[in-house]
Amino acid sequence: MFVKSLTPRRTVRSGMPPSQPAAEGAVEDASDSESDADAARPTDPEAETTVTVRCTGHVRTELGEYEFEYTFAGDTLREFLDELFEDYPELQEMLIAEKEADATHSGWAPTPEELPGTWTKNPVGEQTIAYARILVNGHFNENENGFDTKLEEGDRVALVYPFMFCC
Repeated sequence: MFVKSLTPRRTVRSGMPPSQPAAEGAVEDASDSESDADAARPTDPEAETTVTVRCTGHVRTELGEYEFEYTFAGDTLREFLDELFEDYPELQEMLIAEKEADATHSGWAPTPEELPGTWTKNPVGEQTIAYARILVNGHFNENENGFDTKLEEGDRVALVYPFMFCC
């Protein structure tokens, strides 16, 4: 799995508004050097990011609250999940599929041989279980950069695992 041991440097605060990001500095003239710098810049392990976490369904029941702020070391969804799962290990089992079969459901309709459009999903071990999803600012992480999606101060991360009932 992708969970690793990190030195705890986070705080969990409830009910506080997220802080505003600092104003952006001057824009560089040379577009080549700017794009090269962005591509070469690694994730800053010393950075701390505070996000608003929103929970639904089973996740909300497990944690006992629907929204809280969470500060973690780093600036990617993967680093956020690593620290969150250290604090709440039951969430990893609830949200993350260990194998492909856990990430898919057979459904009730046959799958067409050729699917329309472009279909992408996270690699095995970085997928959510069937019906569970992790969203960043309202977008499925699979539609962004998966667990390598960059998080910024004040972003919203939703942990969605709805209640499913059948007749």
